[in-house]
Amino acid sequence: MENLLQQIKKCCICKDYLPLGCKPILTAHRDSKIVIVGQAPGIKVHESGIPWADKSGDNLRKWLKVSEEQFYDTRLFAIIPMGFCYPGKGKSGDLPPRKECAPQWHEQLFRYMKNVKLVLLVGQYAQKYYLKENTAKNLTETVKQYKHYLPQYFPLPHPSPLNNRWQKKNPWFNKEVLPALSEHVAHILNAEN
Repeated sequence: MENLLQQIKKCCICKDYLPLGCKPILTAHRDSKIVIVGQAPGIKVHESGIPWADKSGDNLRKWLKVSEEQFYDTRLFAIIPMGFCYPGKGKSGDLPPRKECAPQWHEQLFRYMKNVKLVLLVGQYAQKYYLKENTAKNLTETVKQYKHYLPQYFPLPHPSPLNNRWQKKNPWFNKEVLPALSEHVAHILNAEN
């Protein structure tokens, strides 16, 4: 596993498309219990080198009801984005994650992680990649139907503050989905203690 992580951190297969160069950001451990598959690092995460070290990460930790210490404990959480490097800025936010990373590395990482109990699919890119034709007609419906994907997957919207409007339009998310999410997470983490 350590060799694989070192290989990934040296990866530069899409260097010609990255405005700030290659800086793969991920965490994983052979004992990880929960895998967070997000999109790609934003500019703040690129600069710090720490996954989810931004407002989106603060929101995600609140959703999961975990401390920073728990969140960054690789024996508990692996953080494996769809794209490991900052993809650059687009017209309405960051560009989509590069398509090279997931097919190149995800399967190899999962092969080492034999204790995974839950994979959180954060955003449409992760959901389309892992759920394939089993996604609903859009992200909202996929998240609403989260029970269909359990016990292996739990689809979520991106926790970016930019998605606050989506949360207001979909009050069922805070009332039904987030309590179920934190309950699943607590059950997995408590089972290991």
